[in-house]
Amino acid sequence: MGKISQILLVGAALALAGCDQHADAPARVDAAQHDAFFLWAGVKPPPALDQAKTVYALAGEVRARDPDIFVPLRPPPRVEDAEIWLVVRVETLDWGPGVQGRIDREMARWDASSNLVGLQVDFDSATQGLEDYAAFLADLRQHLPQKYRLSITGLMDWSAHGDPRALIALAGTVDEVVIQTYQGRHTIPGYEAYLASLRDLPLPYRVGVVEGGTWVAPPDLAADPEYRGTVVFLLAEDQKP
Repeated sequence: MGKISQILLVGAALALAGCDQHADAPARVDAAQHDAFFLWAGVKPPPALDQAKTVYALAGEVRARDPDIFVPLRPPPRVEDAEIWLVVRVETLDWGPGVQGRIDREMARWDASSNLVGLQVDFDSATQGLEDYAAFLADLRQHLPQKYRLSITGLMDWSAHGDPRALIALAGTVDEVVIQTYQGRHTIPGYEAYLASLRDLPLPYRVGVVEGGTWVAPPDLAADPEYRGTVVFLLAEDQKP
């Protein structure tokens, strides 16, 4: 074999190796390729929000150190033609007597200036505490005006190890759950195994993915009749990996 032929073969091998590495590289979540987003209070709305069909916006918090107060964090986002969910980040389920009324007034204010469709509770309930959480949500549902839907965020462990009775109770109360596949700014390793158990979740769900994180949808996910798509949790520019 001549020297030129050897060089050509080596170059072709390197090119193929480069293609293989690119094919095996994990897919990164690009907000521009999605239409449902979670917007933290301190995150500036990115251009991708212009194409949004659904936006979950963190409106305020109920903090463990002061459970008698609802702490407002942001006004409703200015997004045309998108369904808006008012999100309350919750650190405790032991709410003071005035919190519910404050949330009701905040929802009325958002409803007047946006296409508000419901309330989302962002609470990291331990899997062993799902029964108590379901009871809390059932009470919240009774106080929520009927025209609004109720959503919650959830942990991947729920479907794998949650009490089936508690999951059924959740299904009878909430309209959807957004399952988080990330922690902080990074995707949780091994999320594929957890997502395989979502077929046992008896209610509609979305999958929450973090902007810039790794995400490859399991091949059978779209075939699940309860699956409603992904929600991208947006990051500030200085937080992106």
